[in-house]
Amino acid sequence: MLFKSTGIKTGRLVSVLLLVMFLAACATGAIREKMLSMPQVDGASYVGQDTCLECHDDMAENFSRNVHGRLADFEMLGAEKGCESCHGPGSLHVDGEGDTDMILRPAELAAEEVGAICAKCHTDGSLMDWTHSEHALADLSCTDCHSMHAEEPLKANLKQEDPELCYSCHQEMQAKANFPSHHPIKEGKMSCGDCHNPHGELTTHERTNDLCLDCHTRYQGPFVFGHAPVEDDCTICHDPHGSVANNLLVQNEPFLCLQCHEGHFHLLRLGNEANDESDATTTAANPHGTEGFQMSFGTKCTTCHAVVHGSDSPSQPLTGGGLTR
Repeated sequence: MLFKSTGIKTGRLVSVLLLVMFLAACATGAIREKMLSMPQVDGASYVGQDTCLECHDDMAENFSRNVHGRLADFEMLGAEKGCESCHGPGSLHVDGEGDTDMILRPAELAAEEVGAICAKCHTDGSLMDWTHSEHALADLSCTDCHSMHAEEPLKANLKQEDPELCYSCHQEMQAKANFPSHHPIKEGKMSCGDCHNPHGELTTHERTNDLCLDCHTRYQGPFVFGHAPVEDDCTICHDPHGSVANNLLVQNEPFLCLQCHEGHFHLLRLGNEANDESDATTTAANPHGTEGFQMSFGTKCTTCHAVVHGSDSPSQPLTGGGLTR
C-alpha cells in the first residue's frame, strides 16, 4: 500500500509540474498565438446577395467563377449569407446610399480581423495552424496573398503564382534559388509550397528530416554507423534554399567538416622521409612533397568518407581488425 500510495503522489506531482511549465510558457510568450477579433457593423442587418448585386453587377460574373460563388448554402458551414458572409450585414450600407464606412472592407481591415472572417470557414486541414504561424504573427493578412474578386482567379485565389508570390517578400530566398546549387524551383519542378505550409510551418508534423526524406529516401537508414548531425537536422549541413557550395552544403569541404571534427591525424604528418629514429613517428614518405599529406587529406573529406549520411561500415578501419569508434 505504501508503494501504491507513493506512486499516486508521484503521478500527481508530475501532473502539477507539467501544468506549471505550461502556464509559465504561456506567461513568458513561449507559446505564441495570433488573437483574432471579429469585426462588426453595429445596428446593421442582412439584406441578401441579390440586393448587393443590384449595384455591384460587375462583381457578379467574377464571383460566379470564384470557388466561393459556386458553393451551395449547405456547404458554407455557417457563412450562408453570400457577399455578406465576408462584408458583414449591408442594410446600413444600402440605406446610406453606398456609404463605405457602413460595410466591412477586408482589404482595409486589420490582419486579425480579416483572419477572423476567413476563419469562420477555413479552420481545418492545413489552415488550422494559422494563428500560430510566422505569417500571422508578423501581422500578414489573408488579403495580402489572396484576392476574392480576381477576374481570372488562380489556384486558391492567390494574387500570383507560387513562387513569384512568395518572392515578393522573401527576396533573399529568391536570390538563393539562383545559386549554383539549388532545388529545381526556377526549373518548374518544385514550388515553395512543396516544403512550406504558408498557413503554418513546414508541410510535416514531424521532424524537419522527415520532410527531406520524403524525396531523399536513400539517406533514411537505419545505419550501423550513423552521422549525428544527419540524424538530428539536415539543415546543419545543407541550406535547402540554395548554396554556392555543391549539394546545397552551407560551406565547402573540408571547412564544413572541420566545424565539428578536429584536424585529421593524417594532416599532422610531414611529407618527407624520416632521417632518424627520433622523428620517424611524425614523418612519412609522400611523393607530393612537404605539404603532400595536407593536400591529400585536407582537400575533400568525402574522397575517403564517401557515405557521410551513414554507413554500415566503420569510418576508420585499422589493421588487425580494431575500430576507432
